[in-house]
Amino acid sequence: MNETRRAVLEALEDGPITGPALADRLDVSRAAVWKHVEALREGGFDVESTDEGYVLTSIPEFGGLAIEFGLEAPFEIEYHDAIDSTNDRARELAADGAADVVVVADEQTGGRGRLDRGWASPSGGIWLSIVVKPSLPPAHAPILTLAAAVATAKAAREAGVEAGIKWPNDVLAAADERKLAGILTEMEGEAGRANWVVVGVGVNANVDAEAVPDGATSLAEQRGEPVERRVFVQRLLEAFDDLRHDPETVLPEWRALSLTLGRQVRVDTPEGEVVGEAVDVAFPGELVLRTEEGRTTVNVGDCDHLRPV
Repeated sequence: MNETRRAVLEALEDGPITGPALADRLDVSRAAVWKHVEALREGGFDVESTDEGYVLTSIPEFGGLAIEFGLEAPFEIEYHDAIDSTNDRARELAADGAADVVVVADEQTGGRGRLDRGWASPSGGIWLSIVVKPSLPPAHAPILTLAAAVATAKAAREAGVEAGIKWPNDVLAAADERKLAGILTEMEGEAGRANWVVVGVGVNANVDAEAVPDGATSLAEQRGEPVERRVFVQRLLEAFDDLRHDPETVLPEWRALSLTLGRQVRVDTPEGEVVGEAVDVAFPGELVLRTEEGRTTVNVGDCDHLRPV
């Protein structure tokens, strides 16, 4: 968000303030104040003009300016009512040199998950992709997938939904282990360094029940009422920002939220099927299994839980 616009919002939040007073406080012209107020109104903020000055009466439920307002993480938000794929747009931005930008959409028309599978992304969900330029070698990029899973599960819990993580990239409702969210990470790297990483997160937030695929659920269904998507995205991004800057904390937090560890699982890998007890996760995201042949690790594959906790 433009810093002056952010300052205008903060001043409006404090109470009625006249245009001249706002111009003096921010050291800008009255015409500039008017333009910023109009931009906020176009962004969905209700700003009333009263005898005492401008008054902020409500904040939009969703949207770029709404997410940035009060966000305690250094991300710029690019919002779309509908887009083919937030990951595709994020990759374009990354190729142009952008970083710390989050592409957010109310609806995706061509969403995709792992292995290029289609991903239902109707209106009411949270579909976002984070563009980062980490100081990581390409082989370590999976730690960001785990960080996003932790951040998503924590945001769900703050919203009142007990959520946990299924390796490698699914966030489930703990009550019935139906899928709430998935994560798709893409990257470009060379010479031992990741040039950019795009972390895509898709959350069934306030999606209508009939639009949710079999085996999935939504935050609204689990809560019994809609979730505040603006707040959910803010909490997710703030938690992700903390984790990406302190990667040593990712694995302990992932373990604490895991629904996979301690379970008998089957993992379909490119080399074949592996069955065993999931006993740990190792940096940067490998699942450690105890099998009949001994301990083994897998770094990619589809994981199925074979028995309840």
